Amino acid sequence: MDENHYRATRRRASLVAPGSDERKARKALSSNADEVILDLEDAVTSANKDLARTLVSSLVHEFGRARTISVRINGLTTPWARDDLIACGTLGESLTSVIVPKVESVDELLEAERILFTAGGHHTTLQALIETPLGVQNADSIARATPRLQAAIIGYADLGAALGRSRSALPEHWLAVQDRILIACRAAGVAAIDGPFLGITDDDAFRRAAHWTSALGFDGKWVIHPAQIDSATTAFTPSDDAVDDARRVLTALEEAETLGSGAAQLDGQMLDEAVAVAARRTLARAEGVTV
Repeated sequence: MDENHYRATRRRASLVAPGSDERKARKALSSNADEVILDLEDAVTSANKDLARTLVSSLVHEFGRARTISVRINGLTTPWARDDLIACGTLGESLTSVIVPKVESVDELLEAERILFTAGGHHTTLQALIETPLGVQNADSIARATPRLQAAIIGYADLGAALGRSRSALPEHWLAVQDRILIACRAAGVAAIDGPFLGITDDDAFRRAAHWTSALGFDGKWVIHPAQIDSATTAFTPSDDAVDDARRVLTALEEAETLGSGAAQLDGQMLDEAVAVAARRTLARAEGVTV
């Protein structure tokens, strides 16, 4: 598999839908979210696990060729995880990725990869949901576990409960965790995705949280209601002004190099490689590429 395969997948807004509710799942699949996540874990009761797996498989076959679909499986310590992975493996290229919840070690991802590959999921990638203190502690090794890994996501609800953190904590109260995950992802070359806001409305609090992690450098955010898609997409898409500025920076640097100048200037400011890196990242994000 191409180690840069994840670069083709844009995840500014990833909408989560319960895998046991066909109406909600179809509504999600008809939305303008970059990615739809069909959930076999938290959104599905124990009695409905098999039914949800069958429904999700059918929906992926129906919609997977036309849009990005991922499946969140049950945790690897549960009795449903193996069957989830085998079912996902049979979906071929219709399924973009499998999201493994509560990842705490490299071995968990490698085990998921092994089962998925054996079942035929040769092109299906992985995402790691980091939502425990041990997972945060091991973020560096998790992010480097396998070339099949596309992204790591922060799971605030479970992590907050484990840490004893208030559900009303502000975005800045999570800065240490957010930076920890972001740095691990950037060092490993995988996408960093912000987890879901605990509210379901597109209000000022949601938009503030989305813009906060976008400014930190995250690539996208999970949303749990279609009303939040547009605000999340806007937050993680560079503005037209930012794109224009990035192009001007790179043009000025190219012109300086052509002229053999030792330094480049733009609007009275010196330009260096750090500025160029930021400009290239802005253009890449605008084009839907993670760098």
